[in-house]
Amino acid sequence: MRISLFAVGRLKAGPENDLSARYLDRFAKSGSALGLDFARVIEIAESRASTAELRKREEAAQLERHLPEGAALVLLDERGKTPDSPGFADILARLRDDGRRDLLIAIGGPDGLDPALHARADAMICFGRMTWPHQLVRIMAAEQLYRAVTILAGHPYHRA
Repeated sequence: MRISLFAVGRLKAGPENDLSARYLDRFAKSGSALGLDFARVIEIAESRASTAELRKREEAAQLERHLPEGAALVLLDERGKTPDSPGFADILARLRDDGRRDLLIAIGGPDGLDPALHARADAMICFGRMTWPHQLVRIMAAEQLYRAVTILAGHPYHRA
């Protein structure tokens, strides 16, 4: 299964970008043996529409353009469930084992994600009840992807 990370907003050069890239590189090197291939990071600019609803709708339209036909969609959203790391690994494994060829994990903009995406999503995941800056969410998503493949491979990186 090819996994892409979709993000509203761009990471500038710096330590956040470096750390995110490091975990995505680890994921890319480790995941292929398990049928979890890193495809790409898709960054779009935040919408400049006049209302939050319009901004979310415009950003969702851009996400839909990058979503391969039949792809699974996982939203990182404050209203989602909060799985532990083995639970997140199980979500990835289940989608892979169900024969999904592509997975898009989406990080919304400051206004969140459009409700139409919530209805379409295969899963909604929350990284906790606190509000996190976009840069940290990107790093946490990248690290959890790497952690998931180590869990599925039985590697000792994750100490349960």
